[in-house]
Amino acid sequence: MDRIRLLAVIGVAMVLLGGGTASADAKDDKSRVDRQLQETEATLEAATDRAKAAAAERQAAQAALPGAEAGLADAKGQVIGAEAAVRQAQRDEDAAGAVVTEADGEYAAARERVDQERADASVFVAAVYKGSGFVMVNSVLESGSPSDLALRIAYLDKIGAESRRAVDAVTAARMAAKQRGAAAELARQRLEAATDAARRRLEESRAAQAAAERAAADVQALLDRSAKAEAAANAEREAVLARYRQLKVDSDRIGAELRAAAAAETRPKTTKSGPAAPPANTAVAPRTGAFFVMPVRGWKSSNFGMRFDPVYKVYQLHAGIDVAAGGGQPIVAAGDGRVVRAGWAGGNGNYTCIHHGTYQGKGLATCYGHQSAILVKVGQQVHRGELIGRVGTTGASTGNHLHFEVRLNGTPVQPLNWLPGCLC
Repeated sequence: MDRIRLLAVIGVAMVLLGGGTASADAKDDKSRVDRQLQETEATLEAATDRAKAAAAERQAAQAALPGAEAGLADAKGQVIGAEAAVRQAQRDEDAAGAVVTEADGEYAAARERVDQERADASVFVAAVYKGSGFVMVNSVLESGSPSDLALRIAYLDKIGAESRRAVDAVTAARMAAKQRGAAAELARQRLEAATDAARRRLEESRAAQAAAERAAADVQALLDRSAKAEAAANAEREAVLARYRQLKVDSDRIGAELRAAAAAETRPKTTKSGPAAPPANTAVAPRTGAFFVMPVRGWKSSNFGMRFDPVYKVYQLHAGIDVAAGGGQPIVAAGDGRVVRAGWAGGNGNYTCIHHGTYQGKGLATCYGHQSAILVKVGQQVHRGELIGRVGTTGASTGNHLHFEVRLNGTPVQPLNWLPGCLC
């Protein structure tokens, strides 16, 4: 299955809520999913193609699910917040509307008072212009006694006061009307602002709701994908477990072959003059600080040891380390020795084993799996660093790499203990 397509599922976490996750977090998520998929692929090397694809789908879905669920929860929270904001904006709008209505009413009342005061002033002014005022003034000037004069002056003061009151009333009414008009306009502006805010928050609420719906759909899609993948993997269970068992049989058979080869190498040979002495230990001591040289340039993509299959809940031995390298890259002999196996080996694909002699009384061999090409033959003597094959992905392999084993007395041991610490 196209690995890029499988990895695409991690985009869900970034799609949710329009990019609410930082780019650094997205990179960390992708690296984590990459590692988990790589571990799953390495564990399932012996599985059927359908089981591998199903397990990878399931692993990708499960790896992306926490981010999708977190995005969904965040989207729902945004919806709740936006809905509350819309309700508050509606209350603000209603309150502003009430203020506008009250201000408009007060402005209308103020305008009525202006009109009334203007009418009153007009009556007074008309009376003055009709001459009643002049008659009153003449009557004051024609007063015959001080007391009469005092009364007439008091009357003139009253007329003046009435005139001033009429003018002041009109002025005050106009000022009040202006203030009420300004208050009404301010209230109207606040109403428009509240309406705009409510509209924006409503749009935000709808966007958050849409994001929540997308998040929910993404989560459900992940759950559906995981369920389908799990069902597909379960349908392949017996076939996969059979392959696991076959790998164990193949490994045991290889071990027996290597023990037989070691016994043949150390068995005394009869000559014309009689039995020959047993050969000395043929394993060469390390020259560069490690017993063997690195058989290929690359990086370790899988470890040696027991691995737990998370899909089928079984343990299996990974008999060597995997070194990722480009297809066709040269593979060299890790040490001097004789080729004792070169050919097809089931899940190991094109597989070569070299016997290096004995080490502490046990036969020592190295084996090389998944080759695209084997360039040596059984019985051939090879030297450390000599080209023996090329990197490939034959057998139960998920990509170009070298499966490298070290075996003592036919039993797989940790290869890293025999190689340079830098793996270079």
